Amino acid sequence: MLRLPDPPRPRSLDELLDPQLVARLSALDITARKVLAGKLKGERRSRRRGESVEFADHRPYSVGDDLRHVDWNIFGRLDRFFLKLFLEEEDLSLHIIIDASGSHDCGNPSKFLLMQRLAAALGYIALANLHRVQVTALGGLDSNLQPQLMTTIRDLRGRRRLADLARFLVQLEPGGATPFTEACKRISLMRRGKGIMVILSDFFVKEGYQNGLSLLLGGGYELFALQVLSPQELEPEKDPEWGGDLRLKDCEDGDTAEVTISAPLLKKYKATLAAYCSQLSGYCTQRGIACQTIPSSTPVDQVILDYLRRRGLVQ
Repeated sequence: MLRLPDPPRPRSLDELLDPQLVARLSALDITARKVLAGKLKGERRSRRRGESVEFADHRPYSVGDDLRHVDWNIFGRLDRFFLKLFLEEEDLSLHIIIDASGSHDCGNPSKFLLMQRLAAALGYIALANLHRVQVTALGGLDSNLQPQLMTTIRDLRGRRRLADLARFLVQLEPGGATPFTEACKRISLMRRGKGIMVILSDFFVKEGYQNGLSLLLGGGYELFALQVLSPQELEPEKDPEWGGDLRLKDCEDGDTAEVTISAPLLKKYKATLAAYCSQLSGYCTQRGIACQTIPSSTPVDQVILDYLRRRGLVQ
């Protein structure tokens, strides 16, 4: 797959999320398949019992329970003490990780562009429902176009912080190679509370993705791995630029290889890619990580309303 000479870059919130998409996203919410306890009271209804204004159930009184929660109406009828239980509302944290290494600045449509738009869409849904949002970019280039390990924006909450999220996303510059395992280790040590973590990457990591993902497991976070691949990676035979003798250069570490494109080579490549994607999916499934491969040509609303709704991330 060849890197575009002038890859598209969104420069504003409107270029990340058009008004029609925002209207469709406004009716959605981020959900967790597991019971996740946050640090703050929030807007998300929990499956746990706690203190709220919405009644859930009764349970018998035990010595030491708060007498303020006794249901005196039941006591008057049965002469027995029962406590009123209520649905508890708790905050939900959404942490989005974007792999900003150089291999994502490729494809037509650009893999990185879809990842930026997905991050904006998921972030908007969470902010609109008063969840806490954090976005971390792995690798990429700083303002001086020098490689960096990671950059992050955190503790966003409420619609008014959408502009801050958009500014962070549009200033990201993919490039270079990402020490995937080291960056994941840093994230695992820095994360707070519990919630949902969505990882956007092509997962083409020379050192392997296994150690990095294993570091992100546990800690109270539910993981979703979204593998974004370009149409040219999935079906290179349809790209007219792929043919004859080529000298390929790795856009991350500069490694080169000379190849002659032929039908048997393309067939072998597609078989190898399918095996790699299957291995990633199998690794994630065995560890309770929801995994989905997404072509970069897929519309954002289809990813959200189809793939992620079926995976239980949104409802």
